[in-house]
Amino acid sequence: MSSAPPRVAGRSAIVIGAGFGGLALGIRLQSAGVETVIVEARDKPGGRAYVWEQEGFTFDAGPTVITDPACLQELWALTGRDMSEDVTLAPVQPFYRLSWPDGTTFDYTNDDALLNAQIAQLNPDDVAGYAKFLDYSAGVFREGYEKLGSVAFLDFASMIKAAPALAKYQAWRSVYSIVSSYVKDEHLRQALSFHTLLVGGNPMTTSAIYALIHKLERDGGVWFAMGGTNRLIAGMVTHFERLGGTVRLADPVVSIETLGDKATGVTTASGWSATADMVACNGDVMHVYKDLLRTNRSGQRTKAKLERKRYSPSLFVVHFGIKGTWPGIPHHSILFGPRYKGLLADLYDTGVLPEDFSLYLHHPTVTDPSLAPEGHSSFYALAPVPHMGKFPVDWDEMAPVLEKRILDEIGRRLIPDIHDRIVTKFSYTPKDFSRDLNAHLGSAFSLEPILTQSAWFRVHNRDDHIPNLYFVGAGTHPGAGIPGVVGSAKATAALMLEGAK
Repeated sequence: MSSAPPRVAGRSAIVIGAGFGGLALGIRLQSAGVETVIVEARDKPGGRAYVWEQEGFTFDAGPTVITDPACLQELWALTGRDMSEDVTLAPVQPFYRLSWPDGTTFDYTNDDALLNAQIAQLNPDDVAGYAKFLDYSAGVFREGYEKLGSVAFLDFASMIKAAPALAKYQAWRSVYSIVSSYVKDEHLRQALSFHTLLVGGNPMTTSAIYALIHKLERDGGVWFAMGGTNRLIAGMVTHFERLGGTVRLADPVVSIETLGDKATGVTTASGWSATADMVACNGDVMHVYKDLLRTNRSGQRTKAKLERKRYSPSLFVVHFGIKGTWPGIPHHSILFGPRYKGLLADLYDTGVLPEDFSLYLHHPTVTDPSLAPEGHSSFYALAPVPHMGKFPVDWDEMAPVLEKRILDEIGRRLIPDIHDRIVTKFSYTPKDFSRDLNAHLGSAFSLEPILTQSAWFRVHNRDDHIPNLYFVGAGTHPGAGIPGVVGSAKATAALMLEGAK
């Protein structure tokens, strides 16, 4: 159980955005006695973890892969409660089923006997190589996640202190490069490197430190919140409000008010305004500096710097509910396309929407049938696509074309009569990310997690010029993904509670 945070009486905070990061931060602040209001633009909390209900089907916007449940349980333990009061997590096995166009399949799991048998089938020599990679992953997990994942990098000196560990694990190399130094089979290289795509990173360029995800999954498992990821969000809201916090929905913040070098409060679209001792932002970092701090001189200087940064790709997601149940299709699948390196170059470098694609297929009803009417199933298929800065297409025109291509591919590989079975469907495009989440360029994961945009090089958890303005979420340290944004809340809460004394 986590020790209770130091109490800070008589202080107040406003958190902009009720995503995972904002809710985790709100829980930490409220647990410490800081009177906290979370202001959310949309009609439901969750941010990227939004939810739709349509014709009896429940569709999570995402994220749908829950790892390191301990980082979530800690939020309840701060005040002696148990997460199971509000949320039920179910283990998912296999973690993912990976399949390739040549017919190869690989069940990614932490069952060592099953894993090693599958590796031996691909290449017997890679069994020993995988064991060495696992040792490497454990090392970067220890240095990059346990020691640095929830600690703020506010100055370059903190980066220098971390440098020896980063150098020891060759952080300048890419995840794919490191994986390739241990295993030779190309299928296995893809199986051990694709994870960075789930946090917006290109396996060919993302720092090898992100190989820690493999250790994170092996030790903590992969989980699903019964009722959907939205039920985890609802549980966090319940706990936050139980502690005395307030959530204000459907009222976007339009301005962070400042006086000199201090944030004084916020104003919303409805005309509501409030003052607070501290303001924290769980929204898109570019939106915060470009729009919410448009009258602040230092904010505009930061905006100019952020415009020159590299942003992660966007996503195209097809949600569909179909007739029939599919016990043979696991909860999480990765359907690799015929290309890996070339496809990644199209997405990250040239900004091409290629004819081929790799898909993440989410099938939650195999774990929780309540997410669809009886005898039916809910799915979503996700394809990474270039962000709108690299591929400025009219997504209203492109969406039906890409949607059909994706469903055709799933039909060819898994559900032959998929089009006849569909009861309801809709797509979510980069344009939607931009409109609904104010995501810069429609990026799904904010800043790309390359080494020169990580730790101290990322947006700091506390603004350099406005000392009571803070950041939480994918755009700040340590980055995207549920463990990342929950870790950012821990780092940011520590700064805010220290500043509130």
